[in-house]
Amino acid sequence: MTTAIGLRQFLAGDGPERAAVLSDLDGCLISGTSVLPFVSELFARCGERLWIVSNNSTDTAETLSTRLASMGLMIAPARILLAGEETLRRIAEDRPGARVALYASPVLRRLAARLGLIEDLTAPDLAILARDPGFSFSDLTGLMHHAARGLPVVATNPDPSHPDAEGFPVPETGALMAALRAALPGLAMPAMGKPEPDLARIALTRAGVAASEAVFLGDTPETDGIAAQRAGIDFVLLRRPGSVFQSEEVFA
Repeated sequence: MTTAIGLRQFLAGDGPERAAVLSDLDGCLISGTSVLPFVSELFARCGERLWIVSNNSTDTAETLSTRLASMGLMIAPARILLAGEETLRRIAEDRPGARVALYASPVLRRLAARLGLIEDLTAPDLAILARDPGFSFSDLTGLMHHAARGLPVVATNPDPSHPDAEGFPVPETGALMAALRAALPGLAMPAMGKPEPDLARIALTRAGVAASEAVFLGDTPETDGIAAQRAGIDFVLLRRPGSVFQSEEVFA
């Protein structure tokens, strides 16, 4: 079992000295536009050994790095792994020039175009569902029609929500997936984001670090914890400020 701890407690141990420290973003490092307590100390202590591994599917590594810098947190884009961006990169690699019905933020749509993917809502090869703040009833209808006709649908991540600055839930990609599955029960929507281990493994490869030499910080056992377990990385469950986790044992 893993007991939820505060970041201050993690910093007091030898965990920050691991060869690579992988961390979730929302609820661990930031909440909305607020930097969480002791995160600046984590950045200073770990330096270039710190990696962000997040199910964020709105930003790219470049835009997130810039946003974090405005909050006083400096981290290079190369050390940021995001579910939305990495999903697009994998599809572009596996299916160059694919025509995609892309439901995503403007930032990810621009990335898709740079990667050579072609947006096409009329006759796509597949549909991609990410966290799109502008997602509408019309979008949901169109996506349902595509899925009902048998078009493959790829989601970036299954998270139903992430916390805002006050700790209240903000809808995530998983909430849109749930809406789609409400009309089409049993619809298969593979996702690259956590709890799959892909993002963590990419981080380890880039860092040149074995799983046994790393540690993974996360606030959600069902995604962060399982991803760490599948990647063979020691997991530390962080207690989210205001979380119901407090100090109980929550993850096997």
